[in-house]
Amino acid sequence: MSEKKEGKSKAEELKEKLLINRKSGALKLSDKKIKQSDYFAEEYKVFLNESKTEREAVSTAVKLAKKAGFVEYNLNKKYKPGDKVYYVNRLKAFIAAVIGKDGTKNGIQLAVAHIDSPRLDLKPNPLYEANDLALFKTHYYGGIKKYQWTAIPLSLHGKIIKRDGKSIDVTIGENPGEPCFCVTDLLPHLSKEQMAKTMQKSIEGENLNILIGSLPFKDDKGSELVKLNIMKFLNEKYGIIESDFLSAELTMVPAFKAVDVGFDRSMVGGYGHDDKVCAYPTLRAIFDLKEIPEKTIISILTDKEEVGSDGNTGMHSSFFRFFLADLAQMDGMHYHHVLSKSKCLSADVNAAFDPTYASVYDPANSCYVNNGVVITKYTGSGGKAGTSDASAEFMAEVRSLLEKEKILWQTGELGKVDAGGGGTIAKFVANLNVDVVDLGVPVLSMHAPFEVISKIDLYMAYEAISAFFNQRNA
Repeated sequence: MSEKKEGKSKAEELKEKLLINRKSGALKLSDKKIKQSDYFAEEYKVFLNESKTEREAVSTAVKLAKKAGFVEYNLNKKYKPGDKVYYVNRLKAFIAAVIGKDGTKNGIQLAVAHIDSPRLDLKPNPLYEANDLALFKTHYYGGIKKYQWTAIPLSLHGKIIKRDGKSIDVTIGENPGEPCFCVTDLLPHLSKEQMAKTMQKSIEGENLNILIGSLPFKDDKGSELVKLNIMKFLNEKYGIIESDFLSAELTMVPAFKAVDVGFDRSMVGGYGHDDKVCAYPTLRAIFDLKEIPEKTIISILTDKEEVGSDGNTGMHSSFFRFFLADLAQMDGMHYHHVLSKSKCLSADVNAAFDPTYASVYDPANSCYVNNGVVITKYTGSGGKAGTSDASAEFMAEVRSLLEKEKILWQTGELGKVDAGGGGTIAKFVANLNVDVVDLGVPVLSMHAPFEVISKIDLYMAYEAISAFFNQRNA
């Protein structure tokens, strides 16, 4: 018979000491911590509903920044420790910074998330009529399963710049009483050929057309009277003509609001968790700082991650380097020396293990709902293509921090090797010679119009980024 100590066998003692405890993380948390998670999720749902596009997310971030005492960055001002500033790049990317006691001399503490999500963008010349129906042509943005975007309510969001230069914000389909829009699908009775196709081919990208109207303009005869009637409505409401679509950024997103999921209300379902479920904790962590940090703290919300992070608002752009160069210059530093001493959490999501589709996951190397924030050492595809692969040293540093602060955490890969793959912002930060690792929230149904996350995991992401920002002598 094995020896026992305090009712535990020798094997049980060794398991506790040597092996990873894989029981549900929710069992490790106090009722108080779970209630804090619930409260934080309520605030997050407001952010999610107000931030369906990157422009809206930046607008919301500015509002929250001002409320937290941040002021717009002024290139001609000299900043001192404790000063809080924000910077907006082309209305689609956002930086918040708190100047540390050491300024930038010993590097910075950086957290980066992205605020763009998969969607259906309108084409530059989108409006057409076919068989007495008016429709918009779209070009999908990011990695989507096209069939998921049919037969669901969609709302129109975006900005139009008229030929006279006037800017118009557009949102239709979000408020009670407003109309919504949709992509139609073929009825099962006539879908024999469609259903014989692969899922990738059953809905063609060119057929993701948005139904927007059916009534003709009555006071005339001729063709395209339904299209004319829609254009008449848009002209009366916004003062635009058809050619104004050429200087517009308009997109269709799911019209539904974020809601609790499950009888126990333990999860949140909604559009755009990837990556706003990490963007919100990234913002809150810097806005909630109580003390002046040792190093300068910076949070970045960036655009275009879903299509490669290119463009002047993506992380591949130089807007962050230019901002940091200005801060470094105040301290008599070159920004590349600052970057070489800096550390970053790339706040991005990972694929939560889904038992319904277990065959594409490696159970021992997946992240799970309610097991806390997930550290993803590398992403990419195949032989780690397109990833930065965090160093063992930085992994150990982050792991030590989370354990010290008693934050629920786990690790995970993006499914089985060769099952697929994906990327994050981390590699672009790593290319700046910064220590970086992905840290974020597990997501079910990622990139679907309706994604699901755990309230506990959301709150653990906030606690993790807050702990990273609040380190002393990091």
